Amino acid sequence: MSTIVYLGISLDGYIADRDGGLDWLQSVPNPDNLDFGWADFMDRIDAIVMGRKTFEAVCGFECDWPYSKPVYVLSRSLPSLPHGFEGKAELIGGSPSEIVDTLHRTGHRTLYIDGGKTVQGFLKDDLIDEMVLTTVPVLLGGGTPLFGDLPMAMAFKHVRTDVHLGAMVQTHYRRKR
Repeated sequence: MSTIVYLGISLDGYIADRDGGLDWLQSVPNPDNLDFGWADFMDRIDAIVMGRKTFEAVCGFECDWPYSKPVYVLSRSLPSLPHGFEGKAELIGGSPSEIVDTLHRTGHRTLYIDGGKTVQGFLKDDLIDEMVLTTVPVLLGGGTPLFGDLPMAMAFKHVRTDVHLGAMVQTHYRRKR
């Protein structure tokens, strides 16, 4: 089983602004609508695990459902999915290790882990194998941090770095084990 984080992050380490907004991710003009490796990344994974807040943000996007892979929403507070999203996602519960075990038993091998608290939980349990972080040159001054307290230091190996649109720096890391 492989677990991968793929996120945009501000210079000061936030993945959403104080209001949970993501508009700042579009602050660098992208006239050619480049995807910065998103399609290739999606080809690598076979399921997505996201937190409730991330799911709610995706539900608010004014576009068609953006995922062709199974989506599992980690939530302790949602009793069911909102109307119109049945069949697009599935609620899942448990600790990060229980979720990995459950999804592994159902045949999933490579998971995309998305959302602040969800990523932090998987990191705390040392269950993140790779991180692809795209740094957007903006300081948010507050919001949802990507990283939180960890029970131990974790070393990652640099895989590659690309600069997109002369402004955003995308760096790929792999966990040293």
